[in-house]
Amino acid sequence: MSMQASKLAKIEGLLFVTGDDGISPTEMAELVEISEDEVIQLLEVLSEQMAKEERGIRLARLANRYRLTTKVEHADMYKKLASSPIHGGLSRAALETLAIVAYKQPITRAEIDEVRGVKSEKALQSLVSKLLIEECGRASGTGRAILYGTTPYFLDHFGLESLADLPDLKELDLNEEEQDETDLFFEKLNADL
Repeated sequence: MSMQASKLAKIEGLLFVTGDDGISPTEMAELVEISEDEVIQLLEVLSEQMAKEERGIRLARLANRYRLTTKVEHADMYKKLASSPIHGGLSRAALETLAIVAYKQPITRAEIDEVRGVKSEKALQSLVSKLLIEECGRASGTGRAILYGTTPYFLDHFGLESLADLPDLKELDLNEEEQDETDLFFEKLNADL
């Protein structure tokens, strides 16, 4: 790697890690240990490379701070991504359902409903659409109900290597009210299953 390529890579990395806050040429010069004029020249080279290579990102300058942004012409696609079900938050019902599935999998919808005391169909649909749980088989017996379990994405999303890494609920640092609610919830969970 040439000296210029190395400096460009460092600047691009700094632009990436500073995100929306961006970074000034002065800060880059100090970190890369080059002059501010050289930083500005390298920023021009980087901007030209991005335009020439038709990348999905561009270099933007605002108030003497530089940052990487997406191209305006792709805005509709990014809006679709942001509004997709997989990127939305989880309702309380979905979180409860996810906890039950995570700790008691494989489990049927009827068993989840019994633990929660209410229907869980919508919560299950939401969790499946967000790729946090999946069908992992069928129960034996009449009707052969769908069994649900967590997905590899669930583990990745919550920073777990395996289900064994799920926190032991007895070791959580909860206030008294939270502890009482958790105890009741898991007493019900354990009694029903």
